Amino acid sequence: MAVLQFSDAVRDARNNAFETTVSTSPKLRLFSGAMPANCAAADSGTLLADISLPSDWMAASAAGVKQKLGVWTGVGHANAGVGMDVGHFRIKTTAGTITHCQGDVTVTGGGGAMTVDSITVIATQPINVTVFTLTDPNS
Repeated sequence: MAVLQFSDAVRDARNNAFETTVSTSPKLRLFSGAMPANCAAADSGTLLADISLPSDWMAASAAGVKQKLGVWTGVGHANAGVGMDVGHFRIKTTAGTITHCQGDVTVTGGGGAMTVDSITVIATQPINVTVFTLTDPNS
């Protein structure tokens, strides 16, 4: 098997390009159910929260790791009703038209690509993203 390794500088540049490509103030959308097959596929599940992220939403990458910056918080969408569980997230452009990233969501400490303070979203209830980290491989 071939082995490929990159310096921290290359890994950081790749991570920082992610935020630049997605743009400032992107949309974070939380959905119920299974994640679509890929980022180009249509949204699936019920929209549970639509959160506008801060203008500078990711910290600079260091040693190949880039973490969320600032407070990522919103409220449950009316679709959530009296409570539905989050199944996946999608990070989209500011206009909400192109999905650049998607992944699973778990409660804090649950090991998902993104963690939130409560996996069950209720309409108008505050929801907080506690962890979102990109780790570039190949060190």
